[in-house]
Amino acid sequence: MFRKWIMLGLALVCTLTLPLGASAESSVQADLNKKDGIVWPKNQELPTFAKAKRLDVAQVYDASGDIKILLTTLQGIVNRKEPRIYVQQNEKDPWINDIQVPYRIHDDAMDIVKAYAREVKGVIVYDPAVPDSINVATTLAGLKDAVVASPELAAELAKTPYRLRVIEDLQGKFQDRMDAYTWQYEHLWSQTTKRMLVGLSPNTSIPLPPDNWDTFRTVLTEPEQIRDASNRRTYDLDLSEFLGGDAIYLRFQDAFTQDGWGPAVHEISVTADGEEILRFETGTPEEEAYLYDRQGSKFLPGADHRFADNGNYFVYEFNPPAGTQQLTVSVEMWNQFTVSASSVQPLSSEQKEPYGYLRDYAVANKAMVFWLSSGVPEQRALFERILADVEPGTPYLGWFDNDVEGEVAGIDLTSRYGVYVLPSDWFHNMTVMAGTKAKPAKPIKPVNPKLNNKIYVTFTFGEGDNLQYDQNHMRNLWDDPARGEVPMNWTASPLLVDAAPAILDYYQSTATKNDLLVAGPSGAGYFSPQVWPEESFAQFMMDSSPYLKKSGMSYPFVINRENNRDVPLTGSKAESYVKELKVPGLFLGGGSDNYVEIVNGNLPVSYFKGTTTARDGINILNDAKASWDGNSPMFVSVGVNAWSMRPSDVVAITQALGPEFEVVLADSYFTLIREAYGLPKKP
Repeated sequence: MFRKWIMLGLALVCTLTLPLGASAESSVQADLNKKDGIVWPKNQELPTFAKAKRLDVAQVYDASGDIKILLTTLQGIVNRKEPRIYVQQNEKDPWINDIQVPYRIHDDAMDIVKAYAREVKGVIVYDPAVPDSINVATTLAGLKDAVVASPELAAELAKTPYRLRVIEDLQGKFQDRMDAYTWQYEHLWSQTTKRMLVGLSPNTSIPLPPDNWDTFRTVLTEPEQIRDASNRRTYDLDLSEFLGGDAIYLRFQDAFTQDGWGPAVHEISVTADGEEILRFETGTPEEEAYLYDRQGSKFLPGADHRFADNGNYFVYEFNPPAGTQQLTVSVEMWNQFTVSASSVQPLSSEQKEPYGYLRDYAVANKAMVFWLSSGVPEQRALFERILADVEPGTPYLGWFDNDVEGEVAGIDLTSRYGVYVLPSDWFHNMTVMAGTKAKPAKPIKPVNPKLNNKIYVTFTFGEGDNLQYDQNHMRNLWDDPARGEVPMNWTASPLLVDAAPAILDYYQSTATKNDLLVAGPSGAGYFSPQVWPEESFAQFMMDSSPYLKKSGMSYPFVINRENNRDVPLTGSKAESYVKELKVPGLFLGGGSDNYVEIVNGNLPVSYFKGTTTARDGINILNDAKASWDGNSPMFVSVGVNAWSMRPSDVVAITQALGPEFEVVLADSYFTLIREAYGLPKKP
C-alpha cells in the first residue's frame, strides 16, 4: 500500500469510479425491479434498495469463512425484496445504530439461516480444490435464489431444521481458475446484469492467533528511519542458537510501520558448518521453495527486491542438514528492517478461507463475480472480453489481485474500456446501506480570506474514493478529537449517494466548519482520464456531475496515468472537468514540480505533495518557504496518508508553521488561486 505512493509520486491512494453509460436496463434488472424491492433507473449509477424496517443481526466476526459466505449469500436473496438481514463481520460496527432501524442480535448465526431458509431454493456447493469456484457459486446463487456452502456445511444444511437441498454441486467441475471463469462467461454471463461488474477474491487469509509470533526473537533491526537504500549491504545472521528442530523460520518486518519503507531483500544465502547449502534471489522460482509465508509482501515487476511495508511481513523456512552446529544466513537488504527467527513453526497467512464481503450485493443484483489478473495473458484476454461487453460508464465494484501492481494495471485496463472502479471488496451490508436515506447536501459558502502575499496551504486526506474506507477507517479518523481544530479536506466517494446514503449523511451532518468533503479519484469513481475513450468521456462526465452536486463534493483529486506513468491532465479531458463536471479547480497526483498550473487557460490544477508523517509535512512546507520569493502568493496542497496519519498530525504540522503560512479548505484555496491568476470566480 505504501510503496504505491512512491510509485505514483503522491501521498494519496484511492480507488473508485462510476458507470456512465445510459444504456437500457437488461432483462435481468427489469425482472429484479418487477419482483423485488430494488429500483434502478437508467440514469442512476447504482440501485436503490427498499428501506429496512427491522433487522436480524448475525454476529460472525469470529466465525469461519464458510459461515460468512453462507450468511452473505442468504442476505443477498432475502434483502432483494426488503433488507431484513445485517451481517456484522467487523468486531465493532457503529453503523448498525446510526441507520436508526430496530434490530435483534443473534449470537448464533444459524438461527437466522433457520428463520429464512424457506426463502431460498437450495444450496450451491463450491469445490474446495478450486477456490475460484466460490465466485462461480456466488454468481449461480444470485441466479438461482440459492446460498453458497462448502460440501461439509451443505450436508448439515440438508438436515432438519434447514432442509435445504443441493441444486448445484461444483466439485470436480473445473480444473483451475481459468476453466472456472471461462465456463461462467460462456454459460452464465448472458443471464447476469450488465450494469455492474464485481471483482472479488474468492478467499482470504485465516486470521492468525495473537500468540502466533511469541516464539520469534529479534536478531537484527535497523534503528534509523532510512529510505534511500544507503544501508544496502549483506548482513550475516548467526542463527546457530535456533538449531535443534526440523527447520528455522526467518521473518522480515517493517521497523517503522508508519511511513511505508520496510525491508527490501534482494538475495539470501545459507551456510551450514562453513558450506553454502542454498542461495537465491527474491522474485525467482528458486525463492518459492523457501518462501513459507509471503503475507502482504510484494515483488514488483522490474524490481530487484521483495519488500513488506507497514504491518506486512514475509517468512522463509530453511531446513539445515541434520547435526548442523553452525548456521549463518546472509541477507542482502536495505531500508527499515526488523528480522526475527524461531525454530517453532508458526501458522501461515497462506491458509485460506472463503471471502464473504460484498457478496450480498452481488447476489441481490444478479451480478457476475470473477477474479481475473490483468498480468496473466489468458486471464487478461477474458477480462477484456467482459469489459468489451458492457457500456461505457459501467461500474466495476470490488478490487484487483496483486494489490499495488494489480491496481495500476487494473485501473489502466478498465479505464481503456470506459469502465470506472469503486473499490469496495471489504464493504459490508451494502444491501442494507443502499436502502438508507440522506438529507440533501447544503451548499456551503466558503469563508474566503483576503488574498495576501502568503503561502496558502490545504491538507487533504486520501483514500476516499474507496467505499470500504468511507465505511471503516475514515470513521475512525473522523472520531479523532483533533478533527475540526484546523482546516482539512476529506476525500470521499460521491457514489455514497447511491451505495450508502446514511454514511454520507453522517459525515455531512457531523462536519465542523473546518471539514470539507471533496471527491476522491478521479471524480465520481476511480479511473484514468488519459486512457478513457475520447468518444464517451464527455458523456461520462455529464453523468457524473449530478453525483458531485448531490454529495456536495467538488474539487476532485485526479490520478491520471498512462503506461504506468503519471501524466499531466490536458486537452479535451481537462476541458471536460470544466464544461461537463463544472469544477472550479482540482488536485492532481504526481508528475510535476509545479505547485499550481492553469490548464487550458481556465482550470487551476494543484499538484499534491504527499506526506506520510507530521515531520515529512513540516519538511515539505519548509521547502516551499525556501523557494518562495515573498512577493506574490504561493499555493501548496499536501496529501495526507490516511493509513499512517491522523487529524492530530495535521494539527501538529499547522502549529509548527510560521505567520507566512495560512491553512485553508479546498474551496477557499481554489477561490484564492482563481483570484491570484486573474480567472473568473466561476469556471
